[in-house]
Amino acid sequence: MERKGRAYAAIVAGAALWGLIGLWNRRLMAGGISPTDIVAVRNIGGMALLGLYALLRRREVFTAGKRYWKCFFGTGVISVVLFTACYFSCQQLCSLAVASVLLYTAPVFVMLLSALVWREAVTPRKLLALVLTLAGCACVCGLFAGALTVTPAGLALGLGAGFFYALYSIFGRTALSGGCDALTVTVWTFLFAGPASTVLVRPGELAAALSAPGMWACAAALVVLSTALPYLLYTWGLARVEAGKASILACVEPVVAALAGVLAFGEPMSVLTAAGIALVLAGVYILR
Repeated sequence: MERKGRAYAAIVAGAALWGLIGLWNRRLMAGGISPTDIVAVRNIGGMALLGLYALLRRREVFTAGKRYWKCFFGTGVISVVLFTACYFSCQQLCSLAVASVLLYTAPVFVMLLSALVWREAVTPRKLLALVLTLAGCACVCGLFAGALTVTPAGLALGLGAGFFYALYSIFGRTALSGGCDALTVTVWTFLFAGPASTVLVRPGELAAALSAPGMWACAAALVVLSTALPYLLYTWGLARVEAGKASILACVEPVVAALAGVLAFGEPMSVLTAAGIALVLAGVYILR
């Protein structure tokens, strides 16, 4: 039980760090860096940082057998790159609230795929936690507040984002079950995601934007605190917790994002947001 508690804590901590991404993204976008360039900065920076760490401390990571490369292509390209591409495209066609809630359909996909692939039990407690966290995410993201913009293409892209986001848990758990450790899975994920992200980069604009004061510090925080470290924490926890539970626990991400907005940017805390936070935390609690 103590070991599982540490795994739960690692997953929640990783999701919380993902939730801080808005702190860095807002500053980077205000400095003229596009969302797609931010994706490239995350993935290429994550590849450089994790690759350097492995080179200095764990060179055996690079000798992972070719039989795992399909899994790493899945975590790096199919999940990390494609979910982001779908998510940003959805944001252009739908409201941000709709895009966010559609992204957090990921636990549904993880639970269904885990039941099919690994015969993970879909228990009443899991279903209740899933309902609570999805409802909470909808409240936190503002789905029930004001007019919403939804198009068929946007709906398809949003669900695609949720599906591809979910596949990290599926491909990652497959590699972990085959004998890889968390560091190996995370490093190879970004060794695939980094090069695949180069197609998103506009080098001239990115270089000019990063030359502004403070931009490199924000980019470094994005890579270290909201990319490399949370993926390591989540993957470490995923090796010790059912994929369905891990995905539900990760729903604390929008809660932390909402709190970061309140504390860092003075955004208002509505009754609906507070209720959503309570629902997500209740869903996480009952999975203990």
